[in-house]
Amino acid sequence: MAVARQNGVARREALLDAALRCFEQRGLLRAGIEDVRKEAGASPSSVYHLFEDFPALVSALLERTFERLLGYVTARVLAARTARSAVRTLVEAHLAWVFDHEAEARFMYQALALELDGHHRAALRDTKARLKAEVMAHLAELGVFSGARSSEVMVDVVLLGPAHQACRSYLSAPGAVDPRWMKATLPDLACGALARVEPVRRAARTGQRADGVEPRQQAGGKRKSKPS
Repeated sequence: MAVARQNGVARREALLDAALRCFEQRGLLRAGIEDVRKEAGASPSSVYHLFEDFPALVSALLERTFERLLGYVTARVLAARTARSAVRTLVEAHLAWVFDHEAEARFMYQALALELDGHHRAALRDTKARLKAEVMAHLAELGVFSGARSSEVMVDVVLLGPAHQACRSYLSAPGAVDPRWMKATLPDLACGALARVEPVRRAARTGQRADGVEPRQQAGGKRKSKPS
């Protein structure tokens, strides 16, 4: 039984590897499950036994890519001991993984732009949340999310948003973005974005507004900001 499971895992991995090669050679929108089957040298029955359709295959490869990327990033961010070093490491690790695994990264960004059905979309969202849980908890403990309305928005839009956009351009059009510029600039940009929430963080502790205006006492014990 254990041997059968191992064989099943090996066949699944071989099909996912073949899918990645097909997507890299043909493009995600030009390849189909039959192309993947031929690339892997697998029988139709073995493919459909593991993946019910093409969206299921894409989702499985995307899930594996998330596991590899987030595993790499998490291991490095967890070693950071300050908010700034964690943010810098978050961006640097993401970029390093993309540069070292361009085919997987290219597939990931292409697949994320697809309109997967609700079932696959929800499953991928849950998987990604599970894989990110440890690094998100560490960032929260270091105070990265203090003053932010949403930790997800803070990470994916504020801190990693410019990196995501630069990576898409770099992977889709060779020469469009200089990787040296990305490495030198994007971590600093993320740290700069982190610095912008610090006044909010201080204001929450002192009772002042983030713009530095001192609230004044109002009748009934309430406080309101002094007019400018």
